Amino acid sequence: MMTSHNNEPQANPFVDGGSGSRSTTKFAAKDVTVHYGENQALFPINLDIPEKQVTALIGPSGCGKSTFLRCLNRMNDIIDGCVVGGQILLDGRNINDPKVDVVQLRAQVGMVFQKPNPFPKSIFDNVSYGPKIHGTVATASDLDDVVENSLRRASLWDEVKDRLQDPGTGLSGGQQQRLCIARAIAVEPEVILMDEPCSSLDPIATAKIEELINELMQNYTIVIVTHSMQQAARVSQRTAFFHLGKVVEIGNTQQIFTNPKDHRTQGYITGRYG
Repeated sequence: MMTSHNNEPQANPFVDGGSGSRSTTKFAAKDVTVHYGENQALFPINLDIPEKQVTALIGPSGCGKSTFLRCLNRMNDIIDGCVVGGQILLDGRNINDPKVDVVQLRAQVGMVFQKPNPFPKSIFDNVSYGPKIHGTVATASDLDDVVENSLRRASLWDEVKDRLQDPGTGLSGGQQQRLCIARAIAVEPEVILMDEPCSSLDPIATAKIEELINELMQNYTIVIVTHSMQQAARVSQRTAFFHLGKVVEIGNTQQIFTNPKDHRTQGYITGRYG
């Protein structure tokens, strides 16, 4: 696992204070299971996600990729009958601990969904919503700066700076997805989860999102679910192959795609099934 040489992240409410030491592992999933009523969707998952890298989750439809992704910011909590077992450690602390503030967790672990979902508000209000709710800005000038910086980091500022009061829903699909990324990073997360963020976009918009992912990796840990093996190969450093609710194989992306160790991974990569 590579050691990050990027800038040190800001203080994290999920880090146990005292030592000041950090592991290069951002998330550690330990025997994570998910049941929807009587149906078991995930069998014991053990998976480390390194800091400030892109980890891609690949596999056939219905194999558990998105279910696992939702475990990382407890989005499964809102699904009736969903029971999550095991431990998910974020910087060493179990996010399923009853003492964890889920609202704070979801600010720390942002999410970008499959289809762009801007609020029915202005571009400015879309980005400023989170900082306002979480009380992370003191003045209107500070809020202006947060909105501009977030849009710049999402590679959208130059396209929208003269129409910040226009509806976010009036942007193109690719611009809407970058707006959703700006909205996610406005609250200063450390992790960004992406659930097939390009599946509804055209190739040009997809290329812009992929370029953005490569830039964001310098400051954020990114976990992306993608149905596109080509996309996983382009944007990720590590890849995990899911099949029938289990992690079959995880490793360096190049190794997974060129020399997989498991015959099921090989079969999926070569298109024999999935």
